[in-house]
Amino acid sequence: MALQKNIKLTDNFGIEVEIPNAYIRVEYTECSKKESRYNLSINKKDENKIRSLSNVYNVFNYDINGENPIKQAYLHLKSLPEFADAVDC
Repeated sequence: MALQKNIKLTDNFGIEVEIPNAYIRVEYTECSKKESRYNLSINKKDENKIRSLSNVYNVFNYDINGENPIKQAYLHLKSLPEFADAVDC
């Protein structure tokens, strides 16, 4: 499971760069009874290669009786305004 969308990132010089069709993937989750942390990677596909551009760490309220933690992380991600229009891929 992954997401795809056009995304803007800021480089080390403060210049905003648009990445068309960025490949967004939850790399891993760490869960407790009530919360989960996940590492999100933002990648660019080039000629059958995936290049990592950015890693983001996020936290959300985990439902121990709900879907698996990775699916819950994607659902949380899609609830955020900056990823609301991302599509499953």
